[in-house]
Amino acid sequence: MNVVLSTLNAKFIHMSLALRYLKAFCERDFHIDIVEYTIKDPAMNIVSDLYQKKPDVLGFSCYIWNIEETIQVVKMIKKIMPELKIVLGGPEVSYDTDYWMGRLPEVDFIVMGEGEETLHHLLQELSGARKFHFVYGLAYRKGSEVIINPGRPKLKLDDIPSPHRFPEDIPQLPNRVVYFETSRGCPFSCQFCLSSIEVGVRYFDMERTKADLLYLIDSGAKLIKFVDRTFNIKRDYAMEIFEFLIANHRGCVFQFEITADIMRPEVLDYLAENAPPGIFRFEIGVQSTNDLTNELVKRRQNFAKLTRTVTKVKESGKIDQHLDLIAGLPEEDYTSFRKTFNDVFALGPEELQLGFLKMLRGTGMRHDAEKYGYVYMDNAPYEILGNDILPFTDLIRIKRVEDVLEKYWNAHRMDRTVSYLIKREFPSAFDFFQEFGDYWEERGWQKIGHQLEDLFTRLHAFLTDRGTERMDIVEALMKFDYFLNHKYRPRKIWWDFTLDKSGQAELLRLLAEHPEKVSAEFARLRLAEKDLHKHVMIETMPFDLRLYLETGELQTDTSQLLIVYFPPDAQDKPSWFTMELRQASLI
Repeated sequence: MNVVLSTLNAKFIHMSLALRYLKAFCERDFHIDIVEYTIKDPAMNIVSDLYQKKPDVLGFSCYIWNIEETIQVVKMIKKIMPELKIVLGGPEVSYDTDYWMGRLPEVDFIVMGEGEETLHHLLQELSGARKFHFVYGLAYRKGSEVIINPGRPKLKLDDIPSPHRFPEDIPQLPNRVVYFETSRGCPFSCQFCLSSIEVGVRYFDMERTKADLLYLIDSGAKLIKFVDRTFNIKRDYAMEIFEFLIANHRGCVFQFEITADIMRPEVLDYLAENAPPGIFRFEIGVQSTNDLTNELVKRRQNFAKLTRTVTKVKESGKIDQHLDLIAGLPEEDYTSFRKTFNDVFALGPEELQLGFLKMLRGTGMRHDAEKYGYVYMDNAPYEILGNDILPFTDLIRIKRVEDVLEKYWNAHRMDRTVSYLIKREFPSAFDFFQEFGDYWEERGWQKIGHQLEDLFTRLHAFLTDRGTERMDIVEALMKFDYFLNHKYRPRKIWWDFTLDKSGQAELLRLLAEHPEKVSAEFARLRLAEKDLHKHVMIETMPFDLRLYLETGELQTDTSQLLIVYFPPDAQDKPSWFTMELRQASLI
């Protein structure tokens, strides 16, 4: 029996952990092939590839991000291979299973919930007596009738073989995101999340976990993302893994989903003192700072303690933080969400993800949708279109905030400029992103692409049109950010040089002759005049740039030259220097 397991990943760099668990559990008795695609791949290409593999059983792992694309593939391949047995599994089809069996007559079986043991039992029945009614956790067809069997008891996790030991995966590891779990389940009851349905938390054996991590690191993995719902719920377990990874990371990066308000101070102190910069990333789901909203969705959260954790981590300078918000939760109208956004943005996360409530099958929020007047998409991803207090008009405005937030903050193209604007030119962070997002929409820019310089010229147009004060300061910071976005000396700029060509050439000649006038560090570069022409850019700053970046003080009684050096080796970051214009004129 030829068994093929497949999924459509959101991106090429992703590797399906679910498929590898299934293969590891079943391969002792069955030959299993794993084939992965992406949601961007044409359905015809996927079907053609699967057809050539001649499967007898074809399984798909289904999620909200791939279910509709998977359905296209299923319908097409069943037409050309009518005898093929098609099995679906995954969180998207584990709930409302009767709906899926009714909507998709091409599907023969659905594996509900934890799938390793259920799929193995199903394959045994397919190759034997075909007594499907014995297979707990399975939905199947009996003539025109759909049978949904009772659920299956949870497995002891250590009975599942490691999903990380397939030799064919090793060449992919350096260029892919490796998903890893140390536990299953979640102790919380957030009504918008599927994890709230599973009661209790089960852990894999610590020594097995360490062995798998070491195997992946030694095999070349560069990014391991832990998918535990709350990695730090068990302090001693989390602490032991942190210590192990610090001792064995070898340059690999590890990302965790943590609950910040339960993070113990001693753990934070340990990480601040011992974690090498850049090897850990924390993803923290804040979702809302509205107390009533959190109460309604059964989300226990102490924002003061969360703030303490995020602040302490940020001050350590060791760990990047990704904070999540959800727009559209109960009793969170536009004004309340504006406050939530500003509360969380004020914490200064390296990334702030603004998502929109999705009515996932099986969740309490979907069950209570009518209670709050929710309107939402019929098909995945089931995103809301409004509710009693947050109409569609407000939602689409918040969508514009999300768009500009991604382009200008999360992409880190203009950190210094955006920070200045929020602190000095706009009432709040939310107001900046909202006003700019509305302007972006009015100009129709969402319909066309953009390059890096487009982002700068569009921000400049917006700020100019609204009459922003001290545009000379803003433009200077924008130029500085633009320079630092490049590994090599940029060929294109979006402004006219302050100094003309002859003035720049003369200044570069003088800098080559007297580099010590800039700084000892600049002199140590030992740059000849031809190197300066090739690797240096110069602009004027109407304020003391270094003082502003170090203290936030804006001293405008002196002008400076900004000198940016772009090393020939793109692995090295640009370095920058300043000197007063008066001093430059005395060289």
